[in-house]
Amino acid sequence: MAQLPAGHVPLIGRLSRWLRPRPPEIDDALWAAASAQLPWAAALDAQRHARLRQMAARFLHEKTITPLAGLQLAPAQQVLLATLCCLPLLEYGAAGLRGWSQLIVYPEAFRVRRSHVDAAGVLHEWDDELIGEAWDHGPLILSWADVQADLDEPDAGYCVAVHEMAHKLDALDGELDGTPPLPSRWQRQWAHDFQRAFDRFRAHVEAGRDTAIDPYAAEAPEEFFAVASEYHFSAPALLREQVPEVAAHLQRFYGPSPFA
Repeated sequence: MAQLPAGHVPLIGRLSRWLRPRPPEIDDALWAAASAQLPWAAALDAQRHARLRQMAARFLHEKTITPLAGLQLAPAQQVLLATLCCLPLLEYGAAGLRGWSQLIVYPEAFRVRRSHVDAAGVLHEWDDELIGEAWDHGPLILSWADVQADLDEPDAGYCVAVHEMAHKLDALDGELDGTPPLPSRWQRQWAHDFQRAFDRFRAHVEAGRDTAIDPYAAEAPEEFFAVASEYHFSAPALLREQVPEVAAHLQRFYGPSPFA
């Protein structure tokens, strides 16, 4: 099957892209300072590196970056965050930015209040401590400390910004199910291969077996996709070894991993 071309979007998306103004370019010094801290950017070829810079400029133009709890982000750090969030969009393009307008950044892991009403009508409430979150139609939220930890160990299999951006891509078709919008034939094959790999992986986790991939991927199909996306960018050889059919789909969707 033919690979989805870079920037693949419906005709209406292409028309709106042509009509809207080109975002201001990122200052050379800021770009050099930010990209020097991103091992993934440094590993890209010249063409994809330039594309990443253009995507980061659009991100900065379209999104508001809001630090909370006393965190202050220098301009180069904001460029770094935008660039990191745009890594998964190198092939998908600006259509992957649709549907939300704000990146919220906490200094470190943050707490959120959860609630659930069970089948008996009993309300359960609890606190979760998170390092990232992506709301279906709201902001993307990251922990700055965990972003920095990912930069310190870029090949460890983790990248919270990629994880949450994968959720944003997944939600573009209105359903968070581990399958982003794709041409119909590819979407059917993706759903089949990912579900089979997810079921196999979840069975291993539920049986108490050690897994080379983060067991959090067994939580749900959408988490399996997001975790696999992290490994595509940070440990692609391990991903190919463990789930080759998933790795093949992600290489087609995201393009070759910078660490391939």
